[in-house]
Amino acid sequence: MTTQLETPRLILRRWRSSDREPYSAMNADPEVMRYFPSVLDRQRSDVSADRLDAGFDLHGHGRWALERRDTGEFIGFTGVGPMPEGVPGAGGMEVGWRIARAHWRQGFALEAATAALDAAFAPDAAPQLVEVNSITAVGNEPSRGVMRRLGMRHVDDFEHPGVPEGSPVRACVRYILSRDEWMRSRSDS
Repeated sequence: MTTQLETPRLILRRWRSSDREPYSAMNADPEVMRYFPSVLDRQRSDVSADRLDAGFDLHGHGRWALERRDTGEFIGFTGVGPMPEGVPGAGGMEVGWRIARAHWRQGFALEAATAALDAAFAPDAAPQLVEVNSITAVGNEPSRGVMRRLGMRHVDDFEHPGVPEGSPVRACVRYILSRDEWMRSRSDS
């Protein structure tokens, strides 16, 4: 299992206790959480950080904390984890990300997700994934743009069963990317 990755601008690493404060601040930001049912308080944010990091031990894949190489600052997370229950693709794995607002529109989500997919689809990855999903609210065009730039294909529209009825973020989309598609795109670049 890969426990740390590096890109030109980022370190993708396991979570540290020092990540909890900036992660909680990010999850309390209404703009960052605009495509989620609600912001998270500190307790729920800490539980989320534990769950994201535990994926490495439970599933062989997880969501890394993102650290800027130039400043050492925690800026969010990315990686691969289980799809939520009850949605199309449940039982599979999902690539996901969340970036603190001060670091938006700088290409960090795409850079980190590319590294995460390289690791997830690597020949020595365990378990070896055949495909990954990604889901978001229909209106989350920034994340949908990252999905498209990764080469993912839109395959489903659905109502997320974990989001309350009437919520503007209940309507979701699912994108998918196969290992073969990813490997072809990486050999072309």
